Amino acid sequence: QVQLVESGGGFVQPGGSLRLSCLVSGIAFSQYPLAWWRQASGKEREAVALISSGGIPTIYEDSMKGRFSVSRDDAANTLYLQMNNLKPDDTALYYCNLAGSNFRGPGTQVTVSS
Repeated sequence: QVQLVESGGGFVQPGGSLRLSCLVSGIAFSQYPLAWWRQASGKEREAVALISSGGIPTIYEDSMKGRFSVSRDDAANTLYLQMNNLKPDDTALYYCNLAGSNFRGPGTQVTVSS
């Protein structure tokens, strides 16, 4: 059974940092590309990042480039999203996804506010 569980969200002031983690089980982790998405209240979901099975990262939005980075630890079956210089517009539910599938975690809430 494929399971994805996110952690690391929370409340942070503008300019702060968070590192999100996604622990994955039930698959041969190293063989799969993985993605981060986010969905703010009342808005459509938005793709944040993708990392290939070989560890090649992609950050999708210009507003996130230079602030967000995605990485993976295949030995720990864990996907990461490092978020720096957070802004109020980054407030959303962040969740990880087995790229190209409907498998996703429940998400972790990130709230950026002063």
